[in-house]
Amino acid sequence: MIPADVLSPGVSLHQLLTGWQLDQPLALVALVLELGTAVLYVVGVRRLAARGRHWSGWRTASFLGATATVVVAVQSGLASYDDSVFTMHAVQHILLMNVAPILYALSAPVTLALQASGRRTQERILRVLHAGAVEAATHPVVVVVFGALTMIVYFVTPFYALSLRHPLLHDFAHLHFLVVGCLFWWLVIGIDPSRWRLSYPAKLGFLATGIPVGVVIGLSLTLAHTSIDPAAHTLADTHAGGALLWVVNELFTLSALAIVGLQWLRYEERVAARADRRSAAAVEDVTTRTGRGAIRLPSPGRAAVVPTVLPGTPGAPGRPGVPGTAPPSGH
Repeated sequence: MIPADVLSPGVSLHQLLTGWQLDQPLALVALVLELGTAVLYVVGVRRLAARGRHWSGWRTASFLGATATVVVAVQSGLASYDDSVFTMHAVQHILLMNVAPILYALSAPVTLALQASGRRTQERILRVLHAGAVEAATHPVVVVVFGALTMIVYFVTPFYALSLRHPLLHDFAHLHFLVVGCLFWWLVIGIDPSRWRLSYPAKLGFLATGIPVGVVIGLSLTLAHTSIDPAAHTLADTHAGGALLWVVNELFTLSALAIVGLQWLRYEERVAARADRRSAAAVEDVTTRTGRGAIRLPSPGRAAVVPTVLPGTPGAPGRPGVPGTAPPSGH
């Protein structure tokens, strides 16, 4: 029997704030990479500014926020609980699969790299974007299936317990979740150039595929009769973590569905408004071209517009008794 106080220990605020996980070489390498990408992003923004071009401050804040989210998820005191408290592990994966990817997608790093780089670097980036492997990996069907399998295999099979026994596998799982989350959210809200551009109905269907996956995982964990890892977590912790994963992931999905639906509605309104303006412009153009010299009904406060054809000219009707008109017939 494993002592109860060893399984799923209580979470301490002091540990969350001070328990940074920087004692492993791989953790330090990851931190350097995370901070390095943030520095490169800021350098790109400053390079654009030096050329007199503006870059949205919101996008910069999104990228820095995404970097901070990843650091909190894998290097802060939160990560010190990821192999002992399943609820904290659930929080970690929510940050890596939803929060950070959404912020990365909104920051448009590829667009910034294309605008801030030289010609050769731009060509290299475009070659990578148009490579067959990249296009295949970012295909919507591949992303949906890959994401669903990732979640189900990790949380419903023994793979989770296996990752806790092997630190390298555990670290790889973190990176894997981040990449899968980025691929998913890039298709929904991404600003960067991509081979695949989803219409609004396609985005709604794409998002809806995550609902049954969340239900399967949520039910599997919240109704489980044994812990997801009896050597590390209590059954109550498993239930709590499963409920957290289920509820929060569904909230992200439903919120995204509502936002995309609203964007679709506004897009249709803009299309209809443009069509109305084009129609009105076409009518005005036709009236301008064909209305010269035509008889128009007088509007209130305006004099009537008479024909521009003068009496007495060839083809003009004659009027008896009016000088300059043709003589009456029969005289």
